[in-house]
Amino acid sequence: MQPIINFIHDTGFYMIGANGDWKTIVMILISFVLMYLAIVKKFEPLLLLPISFGMLATNLPGAEMYHEILFAGGHIHWELFGGSPMTAELLSELQAAGVSDAILNAYPVGTTVSTGLIDVLYLGVKLGIYPCLIFMGVGSMTDFGPLIANPKSLLLGAAAQLGIFITYVGCRLSGLFNAAEASSIGIIGGADGPTAIFVTSRLAPHLLGPIAVAAYSYMALVPVIQPPIMRLLTTKAERQIVMKPLREVSKREKIIFPIMVTVFVALLVPSAAPLIACLMLGNLFKESGVVERLTKTAGNELMNIVTIFLGLSVGSTATATTFLSGQTIAIMCMGVVAFGFGTAGGVLLAKVMNLFLKEKINPLIGSAGVSAVPMAARVSQVEGQKANPGNFLLMHAMGPNVAGVIGSAIAAGVLMALFG
Repeated sequence: MQPIINFIHDTGFYMIGANGDWKTIVMILISFVLMYLAIVKKFEPLLLLPISFGMLATNLPGAEMYHEILFAGGHIHWELFGGSPMTAELLSELQAAGVSDAILNAYPVGTTVSTGLIDVLYLGVKLGIYPCLIFMGVGSMTDFGPLIANPKSLLLGAAAQLGIFITYVGCRLSGLFNAAEASSIGIIGGADGPTAIFVTSRLAPHLLGPIAVAAYSYMALVPVIQPPIMRLLTTKAERQIVMKPLREVSKREKIIFPIMVTVFVALLVPSAAPLIACLMLGNLFKESGVVERLTKTAGNELMNIVTIFLGLSVGSTATATTFLSGQTIAIMCMGVVAFGFGTAGGVLLAKVMNLFLKEKINPLIGSAGVSAVPMAARVSQVEGQKANPGNFLLMHAMGPNVAGVIGSAIAAGVLMALFG
């Protein structure tokens, strides 16, 4: 009978019952809800589906796929990866770093950690590899032509980063978050999932799960969040403004642009260099026309593989001890604030620019300054055609849209330089 009893004690069903761990059950139910949103409602399914499944896997009792202790305190504890036992010195360091007792109590002095699958995959997030590779893929699929043809749209992309800094200030004033945590939450306003993950993994890794879920959930809700704000801040006459077709951009300009941007941004904000360099390298692959195989690999096979690893490992950080807290609720609320102010910033700057421009800008394209490419640009197009069926704003909106990708990376670099 003893082997049977041992087997029963090793099952997850017994662990849930014996420990009375209601939080684990709640997290599993939340993962089911996120899977529903990804599969049925199609909310950013490419990342939300692996994120939700990673959340499910990490909260299954006894699965031992992800161990928070290996990354506790914001550092990778390589000595524990090698199978070395927990030492009193390391335990005291983690306590001083503010690691919760719920995590530390599971690993008393002398215990060893068996490295799980997600522990290994998560190294790509922690070391900043996955977000940069995704940026390379994004660059290989992005046309910077509309931005080059209308450089003024760069200002609109910059203005849309207002949500990042307003949210940072709000988080600090709330007293719930320190500067590094507030920076990580603020970057949600850039509407750029990889950038949010990159910044959070550096500044506040313990918040990676809720911030990633908030970022990708609200990105999927851009068509719901943005239109009311756009209509509130503009008149019907402004929404009806028809813009002239953009000039044709030469191949030489498209080749020089990624090189020039990489040099300028890397010298201005070195912390943003990894993201910008990978984004522009992917774009250079595309525009040079001499490495078609690399362009296809970056935008398809490589990006798809990295997306799976990124989503699964990020979702696995959403454990019950870190996700079910008042901070998570605050993060979800501040995410809406970030998106709202980001949208408003781009629209309002376009209205200000119209005071000085002979050829007026349709303010709706300012809302596309958030980095949700090309979803935000499509929202501008849809709202413009509602006001004027003959209005075609998509290509004009793509300028601020791709500028927002650059802007969010620069904002991320600034925040990391200040608080990293």
